[in-house]
Amino acid sequence: MRVGCHISIRKGYAEAARTALQLGAGAYQYFPKNPRSLTVKRYDPKDTDACAELCRKHGILSIAHSPYPTNLAADDPKMREANIRSLRNDLEIADACGSVGVVVHFGKYKGRDPLQGYKNIIQCLHGVLVDWEGQAKLLIENQAGEGMSMGTTLEELMQIRNLSEFRNHIAFCFDTCHAYASGLWSTDAGGWKQLSDKAEALGYFEHLRAVHLNDSMYPGGMGKDRHQNIGQGHIGADRFRELLQSSAVRALPLVLETPTPANGSHASEIDYVRTLADS
Repeated sequence: MRVGCHISIRKGYAEAARTALQLGAGAYQYFPKNPRSLTVKRYDPKDTDACAELCRKHGILSIAHSPYPTNLAADDPKMREANIRSLRNDLEIADACGSVGVVVHFGKYKGRDPLQGYKNIIQCLHGVLVDWEGQAKLLIENQAGEGMSMGTTLEELMQIRNLSEFRNHIAFCFDTCHAYASGLWSTDAGGWKQLSDKAEALGYFEHLRAVHLNDSMYPGGMGKDRHQNIGQGHIGADRFRELLQSSAVRALPLVLETPTPANGSHASEIDYVRTLADS
């Protein structure tokens, strides 16, 4: 099972891979550049090549995460162009590092016509992927419903992919806290089975390439995106055990975005996740 956590690239991409190896992680996530800016970054190919080689040699899967300001649904033409340039840069770095893809949130639209928000997402994806030939994919992440319900359903994610001319370059990242917060992952007994059956019927699992493993500080359905360590929040160990034992996720990179433990290392939490999966 490829379990890991988010790792800083402060000392370079190859050093991030080495840190994952030292943690005993089988996967990790990183920001390919400044997480608070859409500015395009120039990178050192020697560093990215070394990162890719380390991951290949040790069987580590990595995913990149787009910067916080990224918004696929942005209405302003200048902002859309900035998003397109930034995401294309993210894809280039991720591809050079041998990563599975770049996680990007579904998008938030505050205009009067929700349909326009979805159109904006498709147009932005088109701009990023129109001539993309790399192996790294854009991994659209389900949202928590904080402030708006857009991007909280599997149907929306699948429809956006299906409507794209470049769907072969689009896949998904499933965030557990977001799914629980939005009500997608029901708090009822058998909630994972309900979600899993729907995902299977829609063909979602065929395109799932990564999972964000996060417990929730708040009860399900409240639309609050506040992460907690695995087994210490409202999702709880039993629900995670059910998810982790699902064949749909066992071969994927499973990345913790949980609070950093007091000792500064996620190593014990990574081991705990593996224990849940095998218990």
